[in-house]
Amino acid sequence: MDPYIIALTIIGFAALAMAWVPAILEKSFLSYPIIFLLVGVILYSLPLDLPLPDPMWQENYVVHLTELSVIISLMGTGLKIRRKFNWKNWQIPFRLVSITMLLSIGILAAMGWWLLALAPAAAVLLGAVIAPTDPVLAEQVQVGPPHDTEEDDVRFSLTAEAGLNDGMAFPFTWLAIVMAVAVGTQEPWLEEWVLRDLIYRIVVGVGMGYLIGRGLAYLIFYLPPKVNFPKTRNGFVGLSATLISYGLTEIAGGYGFMAVFFTALTMSSYEEEHAYHTEMHDFVLQVERIIMMVLLILFGGSLVSGILDHLTWNDVLISLAFLFIVRPLASLVAIYNVGCSWREKMAISFFGIRGIGSFFYLSFALSKIDFADADRLWSIVAFIVLVSIILHGVSASRVMDHLDLNRRKPYRQPQKLQPANQDAEKL
Repeated sequence: MDPYIIALTIIGFAALAMAWVPAILEKSFLSYPIIFLLVGVILYSLPLDLPLPDPMWQENYVVHLTELSVIISLMGTGLKIRRKFNWKNWQIPFRLVSITMLLSIGILAAMGWWLLALAPAAAVLLGAVIAPTDPVLAEQVQVGPPHDTEEDDVRFSLTAEAGLNDGMAFPFTWLAIVMAVAVGTQEPWLEEWVLRDLIYRIVVGVGMGYLIGRGLAYLIFYLPPKVNFPKTRNGFVGLSATLISYGLTEIAGGYGFMAVFFTALTMSSYEEEHAYHTEMHDFVLQVERIIMMVLLILFGGSLVSGILDHLTWNDVLISLAFLFIVRPLASLVAIYNVGCSWREKMAISFFGIRGIGSFFYLSFALSKIDFADADRLWSIVAFIVLVSIILHGVSASRVMDHLDLNRRKPYRQPQKLQPANQDAEKL
């Protein structure tokens, strides 16, 4: 049989299963990414003559598929956030994408250079690739759809962090690329990196996202009642907004990831209670889940096809140290004095989920220039993502349920001791 037809059939069955699997697993300790990862492992262990997931090593293929997955997820992430964008409301995410992210990149880059003997540029790339949390696989710890009123500090912080730091990782990915290009040359590169990759592209990304978001909000919500402009209630406008904001910003030389997120944030800030926000979010979520499902099946197949072959025991130890020590401590340093409970701070620090975004950044960098230890970098990143999917996927629902239960417990005011008699009361 034609492997292409077999692959299409499998995708069809997997997409059909996606209609029920999230609801079935809602009250269990498993997450559906784990299920589809296992599906990929099983399918590629059978003699089905499926297309090999070796394209995981062919950067152009991975760049575009993971890129599409991340930008669609960023649109959905922005559409469901309901807090006003200011320092008071967003201080935890701001701290996470600045202090925590810089500490994570610096510490992991140092560990990669000194302990794993990676080249300096490859070590910086490893830090930049692993530092951002993932908006695609973090659904269990994020806020719900726009109509969902439950938006506690933990869910909001993890959602906003995933939306912001996917763009903030780009300057450091470019730093690794520039460092690799500059090896053996005397060309000055630091000033150009600061002006172009750190400042210009961020400013353009945020600015374009805001302008495009305002323009679309005007067309959707304000113009129809004023001049009898045709109303649209098609959910695919969310997908269109994703592609437009990403494409125009990339053409302008900015960070498209940031533009997509800020486009969604800006749109959702207008007519906040309008049901159309939910309709756009739901359509985007459906597309995101289908693409994510394909990527997880491919990733599961790559696990049995050699993506971990270049992993060493030192790589394993450093990867586990990052997930269990570096990320949690770097987060606690950033948010230790914010106004939420220690249970919530521990949850925010622990759930730094790594996933599809890490594959994108690595494949993007490797598509620009050949890095030393590229195969080893693939193995390290794949191992970290694998452990994160299992670790956070198994623990997320239980931890979030526990936090919700403690948050909803009524506060009991301590009872005042009553004197035994009137004379004692006077005394």
